[in-house]
Amino acid sequence: MNTIKVTFMMLTLMMLFGCLGYYFGGQNGMIIAFLIAAGMNFFSYWFSDKIVLKMYKGRQITEADHPRYYRIVQNISNVAMVPMPKAYIVPSKAPNAFATGRNAEHAAVAVTEGLLEILDDGELEGVISHEFAHIVNKDMLIGTIAATFAGAISIIATIARFGAMFSGGSGSDRRGGGLGILIAAIVAPIAAMIIQSAISRKREYKADEVGGRFTGKYKELASALDKLNRAPVKLNLDKKPATAHMMIVNPLSGKGLVSLFSTHPPAEKRIERLHQMADQKYYQ
Repeated sequence: MNTIKVTFMMLTLMMLFGCLGYYFGGQNGMIIAFLIAAGMNFFSYWFSDKIVLKMYKGRQITEADHPRYYRIVQNISNVAMVPMPKAYIVPSKAPNAFATGRNAEHAAVAVTEGLLEILDDGELEGVISHEFAHIVNKDMLIGTIAATFAGAISIIATIARFGAMFSGGSGSDRRGGGLGILIAAIVAPIAAMIIQSAISRKREYKADEVGGRFTGKYKELASALDKLNRAPVKLNLDKKPATAHMMIVNPLSGKGLVSLFSTHPPAEKRIERLHQMADQKYYQ
């Protein structure tokens, strides 16, 4: 299913760029836009981990750099029976975590400095097991492609706004074209958020469940989510929300239109479900 989603989004991105290129530059513009979209798909597929980690200035660590974090990643990789992903630390006081890469053989797990400071060992195990669930469930590629897709739609919206301002022609053609581009400029960012929301919400519930099965740390993960959700410092991406869906907790402020298309289920519901799963495990 994830493979179908990835293929669909890649093709849709190319068609969107192609249509926009044709509108502004005719057949030559369509070819150029099509090649740009193909290039974006190529780089997002093969270099997704490097792109995201560089965006957040992630630093790869060894066991000597951070033994507690490294050993937890190593232990859970053995339990999950997947190759050990590269471990990264993001220089931010905002507590959060994510996994990236195109598959289990090219995966990376990243946590922020803030997360390492506020979580105990059990809570950190719960968070890392959640990220391993994304690796096992093959969620990382679709998440990264969605980030590329959302970012590309933002580019289209920006081009459309300039097109509406500076479009040539006169009369009904100009009004109709300008209106169409203006509608696209309004709808495109909303469509990007809807795509992220549709992809992310169920994935987070499933990753909580699968991650809990790896370590049995249901309540510890619930405690970690509570701490991360209540943290006063956020990875505030309101002005650049394309990667928000990759985080373990929502990094957005929740203000304005952004709150209508949250990329995550409510933390309270996730915590409640985790406690229910822990109780079920206890009574089995």
